[in-house]
Amino acid sequence: MANSDKLANLVNNAPGFTRLGLAAYQWWNEALHGVAHNRGNTWGGTFNAATQFPQAITTGAAFDDELIEQIGAAIGAECRAWANNGRSHLDFWTPNINPFRDPRWGRGHETPGEDALRNRKYAEAYVRGMQGNASTHRVIATCKHFAAYDLEGAGSTTRFNFDAKVSTQDLAEYYLPPFQGCARDAKAGSVMCSYNAVNGVPACANAYLMDTVLRGHWNWTDNNQYVVTDCDAVYYIGNANGGHRYKSSYAQAVGAAFEAGSDNICWASGGTAPDPAAAFNQKQFSQATLDRMMVRQYQGLISAGYFDGPSGHYRSLGASNTNTDSAKALALKAAEAGMVLLRNEGNFLPVNLTGLASSVAMIGFWANKADEMLGGYSGDPPFKHDPLTAAKGMGIAVNYANGPIAQANGDTSAAMAAAQNADVILYFGGIDNSVEKESGDRTSISWPAGQLALIQRLAALGKPVVVVKLGTHVDDTPLLALPNVKAILWAGYPGQDGGTAVLNIITGATAPAGRLPMTMYPSAYVNQAPVTNMALRPSGTYPGRTYRWYDGAVFPFGFGLHYTNFSVLPGKFPSTFSIQDLLASCDETYLDLCPFAPLPITVANTGVRSSDYVALAFVSGSFGPAPAPRKTLATYRRFHNVTAGSNQTASLTWTLGNLGRVDANGNRVLYPGNYTVLFDEPTTASISFTLAGTEVTLDRWPQPS
Repeated sequence: MANSDKLANLVNNAPGFTRLGLAAYQWWNEALHGVAHNRGNTWGGTFNAATQFPQAITTGAAFDDELIEQIGAAIGAECRAWANNGRSHLDFWTPNINPFRDPRWGRGHETPGEDALRNRKYAEAYVRGMQGNASTHRVIATCKHFAAYDLEGAGSTTRFNFDAKVSTQDLAEYYLPPFQGCARDAKAGSVMCSYNAVNGVPACANAYLMDTVLRGHWNWTDNNQYVVTDCDAVYYIGNANGGHRYKSSYAQAVGAAFEAGSDNICWASGGTAPDPAAAFNQKQFSQATLDRMMVRQYQGLISAGYFDGPSGHYRSLGASNTNTDSAKALALKAAEAGMVLLRNEGNFLPVNLTGLASSVAMIGFWANKADEMLGGYSGDPPFKHDPLTAAKGMGIAVNYANGPIAQANGDTSAAMAAAQNADVILYFGGIDNSVEKESGDRTSISWPAGQLALIQRLAALGKPVVVVKLGTHVDDTPLLALPNVKAILWAGYPGQDGGTAVLNIITGATAPAGRLPMTMYPSAYVNQAPVTNMALRPSGTYPGRTYRWYDGAVFPFGFGLHYTNFSVLPGKFPSTFSIQDLLASCDETYLDLCPFAPLPITVANTGVRSSDYVALAFVSGSFGPAPAPRKTLATYRRFHNVTAGSNQTASLTWTLGNLGRVDANGNRVLYPGNYTVLFDEPTTASISFTLAGTEVTLDRWPQPS
């Protein structure tokens, strides 16, 4: 390969090497929750639809890693089928695993939630499913956005110029563990660096992140792994208006990105197209760096069987492997599994909607907004079942009326008329961040004034109202003051069969068992916590972030009601462990992966309906650096189909790393002390044990220079 050929192929829209017979290659392919519309995917013919699973925030609420791996495998199979038929290429920029730190973030719904462990396990399961277990990857997964990225725009501060000031402690404890699981443990083939800077250095030019941590500390060093920049991120490293102005020219920005560890530049449309040749000719990066990037990119394609010919692994996947009956059933199952019941006064739900004397009023713009229910980064599904469509298919008599999205003084006469003669009012509302301008985040997390006023008017009719919240977080405090709002169900972005899933939950065909994957904050929180403050721990008037530090949630992380009653009984568990004995019996390369004693529990369904149950186990204690978090999720497990009157016993698996605390230098340390395990949210059972001996550093964090 001549240098001119190599340099031309360092961008996402790579022209290939005509002289060597290598075709053009588009590195930009998307499949966040199904094959999506983007630069690399060509739709049409027998490839005019792809299964659209729920968004990650909804599947994150299922707390079911086996389900996530199945979704990843189904999406990976469809992606490979598209690639085999020339409709896409082999690497896909998914999943988004940044923790959902602030409720205003416009892309938070793309993530599994706010907890570092939950996002880490989600990343591992999704990547395992998508890439497959064979030596040849089904497709290449790309974990994004590395790192500390969760802001689109707040005034003059945008994702293109934001400098995230993050302590080493918070970086190692919260912002990076999902990427550790993705890169070190699941061995994703690719990572995408983010727009923002971290402590003064743009992420895509940050050698500490990409070289010291990612490739060094996490040993992500195989030549079949590459880093791609977020689209136009390198442009904003340079002297572009509205960017970081970290370098004085575009050529210097290109060189800084490549020398720091980026391997491929994505260019969308902002600013000027990247010119690696100009940067190379100005000696902004070396020959060794150029060759290293070529090796990483093309060995990545080798790992996915790009050069293996028609008899290669996964080459048999074709059009018959898209939109399969099993994938459709999985999409519905995932939507049902991720729905969270927040209120159920007097056990009003489930309700038989086909046995009512008069019609059901279905009110609100979300009731027939199938496209919005998909969320962002979507493709065309084989069908779109919003609640109105699903109700008609189920034979439910419906009187539908639209409702306001935001405006306070809109005409609601049709909605009130629809509700007058109904036995039950179903209101479908909430905020859809996926259709807002991507360059901006929300400034309010209150219910939109027009929607809230309508709900209040509907509740004043004296009829039972069920509020189905779609989209992302809003403060439900005003709804909790309305006695006729009998139930609140959060559905997030439930995908192609979301309407069916909602009605299956409401009617009791399926029992709800999802748990909130994020804190639902009061509306005043936005005035207490600046969106640019990345700190987790409270200080002064700053209230802190996430369930680990914030105490004042409307609905806390992990909350979720059921249609039945459950009790959790922990099994026999030793009262004391020796830290030194635990380490002596471990043969893991990484000490944080050393297994801890499995935690036996029995889940008993003492009610009258069968249901899944998500067991959450949090750890609390005053050991380690002060201040101690309120509690920390240490392990979880979803129990499937616990029938009424029966129980299931299983062991929750966890590691020493799940018990470790991170000190000010980012080291994960296992401390001696008294530990308490808290089950469920709110806590329904607990056990205590002691770790004796001397503290041990499980993961010694590399210090920034």
